[in-house]
Amino acid sequence: MTATVLDPRTALVVVDLQKGIVGLPTAHSADEVVANSAALAEAFRAKGLPVFLVRVTGGAPGRTEGPARSGQPAADWADLVPGIGQRESDIVVTKQQWGAFHGTALDLELRRRGITQVVLTGIATSIGVESTARAAHELGYHVTVATDAVTDMDADAHRNSVEKIFPRLGETGTTAAITALLG
Repeated sequence: MTATVLDPRTALVVVDLQKGIVGLPTAHSADEVVANSAALAEAFRAKGLPVFLVRVTGGAPGRTEGPARSGQPAADWADLVPGIGQRESDIVVTKQQWGAFHGTALDLELRRRGITQVVLTGIATSIGVESTARAAHELGYHVTVATDAVTDMDADAHRNSVEKIFPRLGETGTTAAITALLG
């Protein structure tokens, strides 16, 4: 469903726009995702709405048949990219799972601020963003995904999330449309 409204208490949640992830090959331009996320962050800050910057520093302990990772990641792998324009007022959430809710204080921090809706951006669409959207929906938040501020390493997975999953969890819209809804 196309984005139609934002609650008065909406937060922006930017997922995994960090050096080690933004540097991966993606289906759509990671630079555009960062720029659109930064534009949304500025618009939210201008309205006095909170911006949450999520980063991942580890992985879930469960078994996976995924490709083995070799060596240690670069020392700055989990550093948020400068292009996001982080401000002192932003809330940084560090996660160890795909989604930003499990094992973090994200839900608590949102509820303390009276947040009823989240707008999501980030990389990877089908992993961190979708996992966070699913959890937000299950926790009762209204969910909106900025479709031009997300991308994935897999074009088919990205398309599936945007076309099939996100419309079932909430609304979707472009950075421009969401910014217009902020007023």
